[in-house]
Amino acid sequence: MNQQFGVCNLALVPLRTDPSDKSEMCSQLLFGEVFRILEVGEKWTKVLTSYDDYEGWIDNKQYIGISDTAHAGLSNLNTILGLSAIHVVFKTDTSEVLNLLAGTIIPHTVDNYFYLGETRYKLEGQVRHPNINEFRSSVAEAAMFYMNAPYLWGGRSVFGIDCSGFTQMVFRQFGIRIKRDAWQQAEQGQLLGFIQEARAGDLAFFDNDEGRITHVGIMLDNGRIIHASGRVRVDPIDTQGIFNQELNKYTHKLRIVKRFN
Repeated sequence: MNQQFGVCNLALVPLRTDPSDKSEMCSQLLFGEVFRILEVGEKWTKVLTSYDDYEGWIDNKQYIGISDTAHAGLSNLNTILGLSAIHVVFKTDTSEVLNLLAGTIIPHTVDNYFYLGETRYKLEGQVRHPNINEFRSSVAEAAMFYMNAPYLWGGRSVFGIDCSGFTQMVFRQFGIRIKRDAWQQAEQGQLLGFIQEARAGDLAFFDNDEGRITHVGIMLDNGRIIHASGRVRVDPIDTQGIFNQELNKYTHKLRIVKRFN
C-alpha cells in the first residue's frame, strides 16, 4: 500500500524547491513534523507540510511513512522542546543519539519516553506546553534566544534561520501557528493603523521597490525590532523602517504592522 503521509525522523532536514541536492533549500523540517506525500520518485519525495502548508522536495532517506491515523495524531500535538539549542534524545533499541532542536514538537511522553513510528525514544530533559497567555510577557525572551543566529535562506533553527523562519519559530513556542514566508504571514493577523500602536510581539513587514513583502521582524518595546538580516539582530525602527546604526542608513522600508494575539 502506498503511504499518503510521512514524518521527519531526523533532527533537521532540508526541504528543497526541486528534487536535487543542488536545488535551493526553501525551508527545513524538524523532527516529528508531518506532511502529505504528493509524489514519490526514485530519490526524492514531493510533500505538503501539515504545519504550514508548504510544498517542497525531501530526500527519500530522511523520513518514514506513517498512517493517516498517525498523521492526524502528530498534527495536533501540544508538547514542544523549549529554548535550549540542543535536546538529547536516545533511541532505546540502539542507544543512538539524536540532538533535537528548540521548537521541535514531539509526541506525548510518558516518563520521558515517546514513540515515533515503531521507534521508542527517551528524552533527556523536559518538554513544555505552549501557552498563548504567556506570549506578551515572554515573547521578547523567546526572540532573544535566537540572537546572533546566522541568516540562512530557508533556515528554521538557531544554527541558521531566515526572517520568516525566525518569526514562525518564536511564535511556535506559544502555540501560535503562522505561515512560512513573510508575504504569507502578512496576510494573517490584525492590521494596526500606526507603528506607534505596536507592542512587543507584533510583526512588522517590509516591502521592496516593487511593493512585494520581502522581510518581517518582531517588534520589541521602545521603538526596537529584532529580525534576521545577516544575523538575528536588534535595530531601531520608526515610520520609515529599520535603521541600521552600523551602516548608518535605513535598510528595510516599513509596509505594515500586524498583531497576532
